[in-house]
Amino acid sequence: MSTKTLQRSFAGGEITPELFGRLDLPKNQTGMQKVLNFLVLPHGPLARRPGTAFLNESRDSTNISRIIPFVYSASQAMVLELGVGYMRFHNGNGTLLEANYAIVSVAGNTVTQTAHGYATGDWVFLSLSGAGGRFFKITVTGANTYTTADPGGTAANPSGAYNQAARVYQITTPYVADDLFSIVYAQNADVITLTLNSKPTQELRRLGATNWTLTAASFAPTVSAPTAPSAVATVAVATNLTAQRYVVTTMANDLVTESLQTAVVTCNNNLTLAGNYNTISWTAAAGANRYYVYKQRGGAWGYIGQTTSLSLIDDNITADTTQVPPEANISLNAAAGDYPAATTYHEQRRWFGGTINSAQRIYATRNATDSNMTSSVPSRDDDALQFRIAAAQQNAIRHLVPLADLLALTAGGEFRIYSDGSSSAITPKSLTVKPQAYCGANGVQPVVTSGSALYVQAQGSHVREIAYDPSGTGFYRTVDISLMAPHLFNGYNVVQLAYCRAPDQMLWAVRSDGTLLGLTYVPDQNVYGWHQHVTDGFVESIAVIPENNTDVLYMIVRRTVNGRTVRYIEKLQTRIFTTLASCFYVDSGLTYSGSPVSTVTGLWHLEGKTVSILADGAVAPSVVVTNGAITLVTPASTISIGLGYVSDAQTVPLDLEGAAAGGTGTMKNVNKVHIRVAQSSLVSAGPSFSRLTDYPSRAVSDPYGSPPALRNGELPLAIGASWQSDATVCVRASAPLPLTMLSMAIEVAVGG
Repeated sequence: MSTKTLQRSFAGGEITPELFGRLDLPKNQTGMQKVLNFLVLPHGPLARRPGTAFLNESRDSTNISRIIPFVYSASQAMVLELGVGYMRFHNGNGTLLEANYAIVSVAGNTVTQTAHGYATGDWVFLSLSGAGGRFFKITVTGANTYTTADPGGTAANPSGAYNQAARVYQITTPYVADDLFSIVYAQNADVITLTLNSKPTQELRRLGATNWTLTAASFAPTVSAPTAPSAVATVAVATNLTAQRYVVTTMANDLVTESLQTAVVTCNNNLTLAGNYNTISWTAAAGANRYYVYKQRGGAWGYIGQTTSLSLIDDNITADTTQVPPEANISLNAAAGDYPAATTYHEQRRWFGGTINSAQRIYATRNATDSNMTSSVPSRDDDALQFRIAAAQQNAIRHLVPLADLLALTAGGEFRIYSDGSSSAITPKSLTVKPQAYCGANGVQPVVTSGSALYVQAQGSHVREIAYDPSGTGFYRTVDISLMAPHLFNGYNVVQLAYCRAPDQMLWAVRSDGTLLGLTYVPDQNVYGWHQHVTDGFVESIAVIPENNTDVLYMIVRRTVNGRTVRYIEKLQTRIFTTLASCFYVDSGLTYSGSPVSTVTGLWHLEGKTVSILADGAVAPSVVVTNGAITLVTPASTISIGLGYVSDAQTVPLDLEGAAAGGTGTMKNVNKVHIRVAQSSLVSAGPSFSRLTDYPSRAVSDPYGSPPALRNGELPLAIGASWQSDATVCVRASAPLPLTMLSMAIEVAVGG
């Protein structure tokens, strides 16, 4: 008997073999047995993963490094390379450099440059008038000279034509290797807060393109109290004189930040009598907009007035004891044990938690401030906050996640922090903390999506989603979104997460073995499709930043090149292209574009590697990079060169609709597949990856002497016979060309 079946969608992604018997599950209709180096698109197709473009080598490839995103605006973003003791900056335009300076001469590997001001170990980009060029690690030999080496330290000679030099911009940090992947960060405008409970919290500030600072965070008010306060009594009637006590504070220009109080000043008077008054005076404070004056009444301080001058007269003003001077009662970041592990921004406050001394305590700045940790007695709605989460287990706060409410994730549970309804925002009087679940989170920083947060579960390596329960229970529910693909997680750890919003909603996860996992994540359409990605190397760190109206995945990849372990900063290229020549399907690659050439240079980062090449849209023979260059048989004007990789897809065991038990226990033979594709090129299919049949690379209509045209529509392909009970189909693409599969129809013969 012969029959035909259709797989309409691949949106289920890769599912565990343990589900192959669950013919009742929708995932069995849209899922795949294997999705390697393919992207699951939200609307159903499988698209071959584009390649990665090489940007630079990390400053010190002998040590691990990490990248984190810095997004100042939709058009200004960078990835921060955070290594042992340093930080560098990269984006799609390359590595951030200092200003260019003229080179006097190049002789061998000695460069003469007047008063260069460089230091041994610096990286310098040498070029010909800013075009082309190469990075070198230098050793200073004099005020006007230095020698050059490749990033591994081997002496290397620059081109004698180079006439400009620019040092790679970097700043120093206090972090060692063991710190890097424990750092938690949060950004507000041009400031990133970096927390780690073994070191003081740091603030990274962007003051200019090549002017960044990293300093320990201070939580004192940013303005100081006035100095030299005094109180002088004017006594017209000296009857029943009593002590009058005053303090003064400074209000900053933001009209939000108020300083601590001055020392108490005292004078004796009876202000109830006519003609008696007190004059309170002080000297100016830097950054002051105005000054507040408080008087003691019944043992409590109370506000009596404000002024922009340097004195105020009290002629028996009634003190308002509901408004009092701020106090500094919260100790944070001042000494070892008080450094927070977690941070975020929520409801116009900066939040912290998880210090060593108070593992379950949470802190928040005064409303509308980033650093003011002062409070008042009695409390005010905008006071800084300090409270402890009461839980059955003493589990440190690992993450603070800002959704509609603030979520605190600990090793043992998830807690919701919100206003109890008496206030629209969290205040000292409206604060409520309620447990939501008891799954717990590990140390990997969660990512926030449009309406949920994704995090790594404390027990094991599974990824969970936490989101507000739409049924109206008032709780946040958490679900295991790894449930359908546990084989991708069990026995491994997830070491980092990153999230893309456009063009496709996609979670990225780095696995402890260097595999990159992707999850196509569109919860409102119930799309959760896992896929895995490998390269000739080991992915160690990832980050996502916006570029050109899309989100771009950056990564640090550990590779072995020319016998040396290297760590490369690379970015995933777009899968969207306009011409076949412009597509990019090689890893750690570079693209030449210009007048036709047969020799391409500047490939030092792939020295000794066999590379794949796409030249003007045609696949060129693979060659080995020698002396940083490759030579083509035929000149071309658009050439992509990099490491080749294989993209594999395999269907789940065939389910025959209408057959008894879905055809289980029946021998089957797939003799033909009809793959519907869009903007695709070379593809192979077969009953196994060792028995593949190539679809003809050229059509009769393809012009002679031009690359094979991209295919759209149905590709019928007869494959080798193989009687088996599963009747799976394997699809492979290995050339540096695109492949997008929309659906697959399978013609199958069924035995008895």
